Amino acid sequence: MSWNDPNASSEAQKYDNPIPSRELILSTISEKGEATHQQLAKAFEITDPDQFDALGNRLKAMARDGQVNREGRPYRYRPVTQQDVVTGTVSAHPKGFGFVVLEDMPDLFLHEKQMRWVFNGDTVEAVATSTDNRGRTEGRIVDVVERQQNQFIGTLAKDEEGYCVELGSPNNHQPITLADDHVAALNIKQGAPVKVDVIDWPNQHEFATGKITEVLSDDNDRELIIETTLLNYDIPYEFSEATIKQANDYKEPSDKDTKGRTDLRDLPLVTIDGEDARDFDDAVFAEKRPGGNYRVLVAIADVSHYVTPNSPLDIEAYERGTSVYFPHRVIPMLPEVLSNGLCSLNPNVDRLCMVADIKVSRAGKVTGYDFYPAVMNSQARLTYNQVNDYFADPKDETVPKTLTDNKAVKKSVDTLHQLYDLLLKKREERHAMEFETVETYIKFNEKGGIAAILPRTRGDAHKLIEECMLLANTCAANFALESELPVLYRNHDKPDSEKSLRVHEYAKNFGLSFPEDSPTQADYQRIIEATKDRPDAISIHSMLLRSMMQANYAPDNIGHFGLAYDEYSHFTSPIRRYPDLMLHRAIKAKVTNTQQPAMDFSLDGAGTQTSDTERRAEKASRYVESWLKCHYMKDHVGEDFDGVVTSVTNFGLFVTLTDLYIDGLVHISNVGDDFFVYDEKQQQLIGKDKGTLFGLGDSVRVKVAGVNMDLLQIDFDLKAKLKSSQMNQSKKEQPKKAPAKKTSNRGNGKGNHKKN
Repeated sequence: MSWNDPNASSEAQKYDNPIPSRELILSTISEKGEATHQQLAKAFEITDPDQFDALGNRLKAMARDGQVNREGRPYRYRPVTQQDVVTGTVSAHPKGFGFVVLEDMPDLFLHEKQMRWVFNGDTVEAVATSTDNRGRTEGRIVDVVERQQNQFIGTLAKDEEGYCVELGSPNNHQPITLADDHVAALNIKQGAPVKVDVIDWPNQHEFATGKITEVLSDDNDRELIIETTLLNYDIPYEFSEATIKQANDYKEPSDKDTKGRTDLRDLPLVTIDGEDARDFDDAVFAEKRPGGNYRVLVAIADVSHYVTPNSPLDIEAYERGTSVYFPHRVIPMLPEVLSNGLCSLNPNVDRLCMVADIKVSRAGKVTGYDFYPAVMNSQARLTYNQVNDYFADPKDETVPKTLTDNKAVKKSVDTLHQLYDLLLKKREERHAMEFETVETYIKFNEKGGIAAILPRTRGDAHKLIEECMLLANTCAANFALESELPVLYRNHDKPDSEKSLRVHEYAKNFGLSFPEDSPTQADYQRIIEATKDRPDAISIHSMLLRSMMQANYAPDNIGHFGLAYDEYSHFTSPIRRYPDLMLHRAIKAKVTNTQQPAMDFSLDGAGTQTSDTERRAEKASRYVESWLKCHYMKDHVGEDFDGVVTSVTNFGLFVTLTDLYIDGLVHISNVGDDFFVYDEKQQQLIGKDKGTLFGLGDSVRVKVAGVNMDLLQIDFDLKAKLKSSQMNQSKKEQPKKAPAKKTSNRGNGKGNHKKN
């Protein structure tokens, strides 16, 4: 041995043919700055092939453990420094591995061994170690900076090691061990749902230990999964005493509250919302002006009057960022005494509001607007269905008298409908996008189980309210820009080059052109229009949607690509969105010539916070909906259903059940008795021997083969192909007669007006 190793004796005890220790290797690399395997072998005068190979294996292990970085070819090794350490959030996969999610660089892949340290959502410091054979950058956790939660919901289990709480996805990799005497004292049955607090966090050798704080009822799976999701996604759901007190201290509007406000109580303002809506934050009115022009008023609940800056209500609203909507339950941003009470524009009561008073030409162009605080009294609480029924038949006796017997309300609603036609034309001229998608809602039975999964339909009532909200939001953004107000804009950037290229290649399948870079709204709209009547329209448009950037909040306006607006903001929902509340405060201060109070956060920080809480709410809502659908299908394993192929991959067919709108996978091994080849260009699976073809839009019958609740995955077996879509017929399948006309399977839902 020709090297001076302080750990030589311990190395000699471990190995018959010892090599330099990790400490010596690391110090040598540090002295040199960096070194290759060959250079280190030369430095240590290693000539023995076995020792040379052992040195290489040790270097790989040191890279794996985050002691050194390796780059290039041949690998150059250098010490890991503080500059190599990145901070991110752990995203756990149900199969046991995970990722460190980073903002400005590719995520780090975490092996199951690394995941032993952490739970989903934990904030960690990590270093990149190496690249695996799939091209993923592997990572090693250096330290856990912050735990997302210290309380979990799971089920009590027991094995030869003792009792533990088994967690559901995404933390199913991390059981929490319990003391036997603790469980015995509580007299809990195995399989019971429980709430558990972590006492000791996990490490490389031991799982976390915990203490059961509550035994939950398993009578209602729907409520249990929501409680679990709230904890897993770190969503605040209980208001502080100070917040509740502040909310309860407010009373109905008094003369003092209405002083200095424009009095709109005699104006026939009405609310139009869904049947299950409980918070009414927008009311509308429209009238025809001389010369054929229009005046439209969008009155929004004046939440800023009650939620004062830096107060308990404000601090908690900022932390929540948004209301969270689950099937059959809402976690509000504000206490219900405000959200469903004083701030809700309920009928026949005085309410404080902020008004966008907008003038629109007969060509549908905004010619002017004013913003001002007001007091109003809604003359009717109408639903979308009621107004749609009225539009279909003004003499329909089921339409409420608050609409048909109130001449002023009736005239306003008729005018709104006329205005909608104008605004729709302007929307088409801007090439604002209208995708063919289906939005569903879950209908529950009395026991809390799923009774039905139904599509949300959107009639003219939905669309006219949407256009009114868009008007108010754009005018508010324009006012904020011209007045240089400190607000957050709702930005939606154009697709990046990589995503544009993907759509470009995909569009070739339809014989359509699409630019490889810098697409316009018109480019997207051309594909939308060309494919909207295809049976596979929903899957095509879903792909287009996935190519878009995510909308976010930021203090610098860049416009809204999807809606085709140069400037856009959120003004119309301050009850449930914090950016809207911020905008209200800024506009009110400007129009009333008052000083806007300083906030305890920066605008950039507010943009990040509100964007993050919005994503959190969306993920939580999707998770609960997916869980409920999977749970529902557990009771239908072995049953047959009709469906439509909505996606084709090299590993199988994704099928959406026709009547339930639930997605599942037919694995390629269960497609049929043929050897199938995946045609990516045509989005088809083609049988090599028999020529059987499966593609987008095909009607099929499937059997529910199984449901994996951890993966939230439903597996189907293919029973039969019922009908080929017109564009997926092989030569054998082509009819001898003239080709049939395209059939239409157009989706009804195009999203909710409150989500732009």
